Amino acid sequence: MENTPIVAPISDEMRQRSIPAQVFLNHFLGLHFHVQQLPDSRQFHQLERLRNYLPMMNEQRTELAQKMLINSWNTEYALKTTANVGDENYLRHALHWTFPQAYYSVLFGLRAFLATQGIFGNSTQLFRQRTGQLVINGWYPRAVSFYSVGDYGHYNVARLPLSDQETPSLVPAATGRQAQAQIKQFLKTSRDWRAKQLRQRLQANPETALRTKTGKVLQKFERGHWQKITPEIGPTTYFDLLSRLRISANYREIERFVEADIKSKLFHYSLADLVEYFNSIHECYVAKAMGLENYRAFVENLPNYLRKGFVQKRFETVVEPTLQTIESMGQPTLQNVA
Repeated sequence: MENTPIVAPISDEMRQRSIPAQVFLNHFLGLHFHVQQLPDSRQFHQLERLRNYLPMMNEQRTELAQKMLINSWNTEYALKTTANVGDENYLRHALHWTFPQAYYSVLFGLRAFLATQGIFGNSTQLFRQRTGQLVINGWYPRAVSFYSVGDYGHYNVARLPLSDQETPSLVPAATGRQAQAQIKQFLKTSRDWRAKQLRQRLQANPETALRTKTGKVLQKFERGHWQKITPEIGPTTYFDLLSRLRISANYREIERFVEADIKSKLFHYSLADLVEYFNSIHECYVAKAMGLENYRAFVENLPNYLRKGFVQKRFETVVEPTLQTIESMGQPTLQNVA
């Protein structure tokens, strides 16, 4: 008779310690489920902004866009390489670097897209504000065009029509309503964090701090006080959700994920797939800006580990078919000159 390995039961204390990490995981699983289950989430040729995208490209824009794409692909390559190990315990500890890898891969892809619009620099706040404008104005598929605005504790969430029909739980989303409820909660907690950080920064500066009638630095904020500072935040979008990965890694909160009883392989898979999704969108815009043949030549001159891997595959299965479909639809009705 074979010896059956004995698996130690999970203690109540471990379950309690795992709750914050499980909630965070469920938020990303909800976002991933939402993207996967919408039938038009990958029909990029349907984006009017992409069909009409004809920016005035020059050497500076092209060079920066290409540089940012290479940075994005190298970071995504590292993320995918980690997944090949496959061991659950290894992937749990690998969250220390896969969190920032997922964030920075999408950030570099976004910066490549913004470079084609003539937006340079290194300001994360600039990228966040510009992304908010792009999301609201229809540059992204509806699967990721949701956003939140409003003052602390009084938020409005847009483009998640089913989100009020469910209450987020510790169970991963299995329906569209549950997924949207998870995303709505994720938007709220991310906006909470951003608002609190802004308050801390402003109140720590004597020149910007809000004060009482007696001149003391205000300690307790009411709604009227929040209304004075939260306009600086701008809309909360997918960018802020992905930024939570960087925040968690920087503040050593990652340890709670390493020690928690969560499915690290599932977490890694959903992150990698979301990175692929956002990078696909941005690559279509860059290819449209550069022209399909110029973009093809750029891809063909990449190092082999990229050209013969996922970059080439994504070009052949997503970018090229998308732009060819757009071309077959005829000339754009207007030009987006950025």
